Amino acid sequence: MTKHAIADCRLYGFIDTAHLAGRDPAALAQQLIAGGVDIIQVRAKKTKQSALIKLGKAVVAAAKDTPTLVIINDDIEAAYKTGADGAHLGQEDWTAIPRAERHQQLIGLDILGISTHSLAQAMEAERDGANYIGVGPIHATKTKPDRKPVGLALLHQVSERVRAPFFAIGGITLQNLDAALAAGATRVAVVSAILKSEDVTKAAAEFKKKLTREK
Repeated sequence: MTKHAIADCRLYGFIDTAHLAGRDPAALAQQLIAGGVDIIQVRAKKTKQSALIKLGKAVVAAAKDTPTLVIINDDIEAAYKTGADGAHLGQEDWTAIPRAERHQQLIGLDILGISTHSLAQAMEAERDGANYIGVGPIHATKTKPDRKPVGLALLHQVSERVRAPFFAIGGITLQNLDAALAAGATRVAVVSAILKSEDVTKAAAEFKKKLTREK
C-alpha cells in the first residue's frame, strides 16, 4: 500500500516507552492507525539501541499494510535497521552531525524530521532539507520538562515564513487544538492526550476529525 506523503499528513502519533504502561506496542500502533494517525514516531528514551530496534520493528510490522508512516526518534542507524520510513532528530542531534556527513548518513531514508524551537531554527531546518519540522513545545509538557514553552506566536511566524510541513507539538489537547489551528498550525503531534486516554483509537479519531475539518 502506498504510504502517505508528508504534505498530506495531519496527525502525528507516538509509541513512547514512557507511556506504554505495559501495553503491547504493536497492538497500540494498530489502535493509533485505526484512529487515523498518519505518522507514528517510535520513541524510547534511556533504552539500549537493541531495545529501540526491537520496538521499531514491531511498529513497522503493524503499519506494513497501511499508509501510516513510521519514524524512529534520535537514531538514524536504528531507523535503517527497523525498516522505518525515516528518522526524527532533535536540534542537538542534528547540529552534532558535520554538514559534510549529513547526506551520506541519510541515504536510503525517505524522511528526515527535525525539532525546532524558534523561527530561526525552523528556517534553518528547511534550508537543511528537512522533509518536515516539529515546532514546540507550544505548551508546558512533561514529555519535555526542561524545555521552555515557545507559545502560539511561533506557530504564526513559522506558518508565514516556512514552506516545509510543520507539526505543532507540546501539550496539545483537544481543548487547546483550536487555538493552535487559529495560530497557523495545520498539523499536530500528540503524545499524552492520546496515549493516556481510555480509548486510544477514539482519542486519535477526535483529533483527526478536527484537523481534517480545518484543512
